[in-house]
Amino acid sequence: MASDDLIAEIKAIRERVRARYPDGSGSSVPLPDLMPLLHARDAARAKVASIGQVNPRPPGLVNGAIQLVKRALARSLGWFVRDQVEFNLGVMQCVESTLAALNECKHALHLLSAQIQSASKSFEERTAPLEGQLEDMRKHWVQWRAEWERKLAANEVQFLRAAADLQGAFQHRVTLMESNFREMTAAQHRDFTGALERSALEIQKRLWDDMARIRDEYERLIHQELRVVRQRAAAAQVAPPVPSPPAVSGALEGFDYLRFEDRFRGSFEQVMENQRFYAPYFQEASEVVDLGCGRGEFLAVMREAGIQARGVDNSPECVALCRSQGLDAVEGDLFEYLEGLPPLSLGGVFCAQVVEHLPMGALPKLAHLLASRLSKGGVAVLETPNPECLAIFASHFFLDPTHVRPVPPQLLVFLLEEAGFGRIEVIRRFPAEEACLSRLPAEFREQFFGAQDYAVVARRL
Repeated sequence: MASDDLIAEIKAIRERVRARYPDGSGSSVPLPDLMPLLHARDAARAKVASIGQVNPRPPGLVNGAIQLVKRALARSLGWFVRDQVEFNLGVMQCVESTLAALNECKHALHLLSAQIQSASKSFEERTAPLEGQLEDMRKHWVQWRAEWERKLAANEVQFLRAAADLQGAFQHRVTLMESNFREMTAAQHRDFTGALERSALEIQKRLWDDMARIRDEYERLIHQELRVVRQRAAAAQVAPPVPSPPAVSGALEGFDYLRFEDRFRGSFEQVMENQRFYAPYFQEASEVVDLGCGRGEFLAVMREAGIQARGVDNSPECVALCRSQGLDAVEGDLFEYLEGLPPLSLGGVFCAQVVEHLPMGALPKLAHLLASRLSKGGVAVLETPNPECLAIFASHFFLDPTHVRPVPPQLLVFLLEEAGFGRIEVIRRFPAEEACLSRLPAEFREQFFGAQDYAVVARRL
């Protein structure tokens, strides 16, 4: 039993040695044999160990003496061979390291060879069933290729036929589209030509209408100028030369105010249409006076409403113009005229676009005169440009050279209240409507660019 254990132990030792130092048997990779190198190493190690030693000789007196002399020489030459001995030992160490490295490489190659053999065997086991499938695929490929070539030829023929059919259909559609396009172009050309002719006729008609309107406007202006000339001539013949009373506004020599009003304030019909707004306030009035009646627009409105009214103006031309229309008008200064009336004799007073021509000191006097001459319940309507609207200063207020200063509505209301008027109402009219104002905030636009004119309606208490 002990011998069996010994044999097993020897086998295990051999296996470990073979694993540590493989000899290449059973390996797919041929391994180099390191035994000759090991023998050379052992021989070189023996030579290195014998340096400085005396070789053995048989015993005897002579041999003993020779051995003694050799040992003495060896000891005496130790200093000479010491470096050589150290060099030889270093070389042997290098050889030992090289052998160890070579043996490690041989061991690694042996392990790698074993892994390669195992992987190759596993690959062969896995690919063996695929060889039959690959052969079957090759046979099917040959059959499929022949069938594919046959079908390719058939498809090519069908494709060429379909392409020929598509080309014919496309050519037919192109012909139809070209015909439709030509017809549509011709129709559009006819429509365009008709629209162009209609537009030309419409433009020509508008042009003739504009020309007729311009001709009428020129004729109206010519007739108006002739009428003014005739009225001035008539006024010069009718009115005797008297000292001119103080004017409502500063007179300008050579300034044709009638023409100025007609151009910048508006025509007689336009001003009359605007002043019809005030007619309801005088429905109950018995005697109405228009202070600064001008061309007589408000007098004509009162005549339409069946209300008796008289105008006062310091311009003889304006008075003559009013009289030529059958209106009641007198020439004179409005202050002198009011002072000449008996107290409480008027039912209503209308004064449009006049107070801005008066000096500031005359406004309280006018308010008191109106209060003293109006009967109880009488109505006073005073219209003037609204200085709250900044647009009037950039447009028409300073355009009139007879304007003195604008009158704020609060001031005019205050003066009328002080004079004894009540139930005072401020009416703002004609808002400034410009395209550039629409971009301003609504509150700011209402505050600074609101109504261009305002009228104060006051009643005598």
